[in-house]
Amino acid sequence: MTEHIETVIVGGGQAGLAVGYYLTQLSRQFVIIDACERTGDSWRTRWDSLQLFTPAYLNALPGLEFAGPRSLPSTKDQMADYLEAYANRFDLPIRRGWRVDSVTRNDDRFVVTSGPHRFEANNVVLATGGYQAAFVPPFANDLDTGIVQLHSSEYRRPSQLHDGDVLVVGAANSGAEIALEVSATHRTWLSGRHPGSEPTRPGTRVDRLFTPPFWFFVSRVASVTNPIGRRLRPQMLNMTVPLGRVRPNDLDAAGVVRLPRTVGVRDGAPVMEDGRVIDVANVVWCTGYRAAFNWIHLDVFNEVGRPVHDRGVVAAVPGIYFIGLFFLSSLASSLVGGVSRDAEHIARHIAALAASQRRCRLGVAPALGATNLHRRR
Repeated sequence: MTEHIETVIVGGGQAGLAVGYYLTQLSRQFVIIDACERTGDSWRTRWDSLQLFTPAYLNALPGLEFAGPRSLPSTKDQMADYLEAYANRFDLPIRRGWRVDSVTRNDDRFVVTSGPHRFEANNVVLATGGYQAAFVPPFANDLDTGIVQLHSSEYRRPSQLHDGDVLVVGAANSGAEIALEVSATHRTWLSGRHPGSEPTRPGTRVDRLFTPPFWFFVSRVASVTNPIGRRLRPQMLNMTVPLGRVRPNDLDAAGVVRLPRTVGVRDGAPVMEDGRVIDVANVVWCTGYRAAFNWIHLDVFNEVGRPVHDRGVVAAVPGIYFIGLFFLSSLASSLVGGVSRDAEHIARHIAALAASQRRCRLGVAPALGATNLHRRR
């Protein structure tokens, strides 16, 4: 059976919920399709001790404050529960536990399929983020079968690991935080280049003073609406985010041994860039995620597979939108508190496009600026 609806939002995380909120305010018809069985599970299923780097007041979506101490970082469970409360508060139409298989085009409408379910829509908002597929290097398959291997998306707590040494591969934020945690119960090695550190630690007094101007910079100055942001964006797309909470001296004090990059396997054991072979019982792959857009069968990507858009609006295929990508419109775009401006912009564009199409059907000339709404704000 095919359902006909104006807008399908793929993804029920913070970005999809924010778009849904604004479409509700504009009285537009939509549905959110989410692979999670419960709203917030994308946060709820991360490792137990995970905290956000931003204070609670910057983790709120439009229309609902974030409960708890405003100046302290939120836990991942607080974030998950907030998203669930948000969806319930605004009665957002969500189909939970549905994974989208494909997005295609059929004449002037888009077709979204999820198992036996089929939608035809005027618009599709792709709110799954830019990195959906956990990445583990192919040589991981050559490790000894007795070694416990977990990607950071599967890691929850140190008790999952066997007795013996732990190699954490990847020294960015996830790797540094997990390495510090498991070092309390296991001898731990951390492999990878140090990406640098942010000037303050989340939640400290200095951080509370530094956060407001920093947030202004990442959301307003480092934006495609600003010449500085337009120059920064190409560089930032290829940079590693510096460490927020953990410092190198924290790792040293905990006895974590630093290693160069892990580049392969020899006789079932991991090999470092300098040729060292490390004998470990566990490997935690903090090697990040990769884009997984192979289910989107539309001409909306460039030669390296990145979506081509202007603040989330795909000019080449009207009616297709992206949200939640890193530096979609600003450095804050992929952060919880940064999706609201992008969500409002996209929702208003959808409403303006619908009004323009209606006028065309009635034979009325489009209102001035309606087709250029995505350049506003």
